[in-house]
Amino acid sequence: MPDIKYEIIEHIGVLSEGSKGWKKELNLISWSGREPKYDIREWSPEHEKMGKGVTLSREEIEQLKKLLEEMS
Repeated sequence: MPDIKYEIIEHIGVLSEGSKGWKKELNLISWSGREPKYDIREWSPEHEKMGKGVTLSREEIEQLKKLLEEMS
């Protein structure tokens, strides 16, 4: 499996933290040099390992925000 190239452009925040120090985070990430997208996934303490996650465009994150606001 080839190495995944990524750059965390902006760390937005931590959603939760597991007992082993992994954190579920919302970040703005550039994958393989492409345009940055919003990303939610778990990261090891030094960001050297990651879990499966979901990547969202600006439009998708805005729609998610609207949906969450409707819930409250």
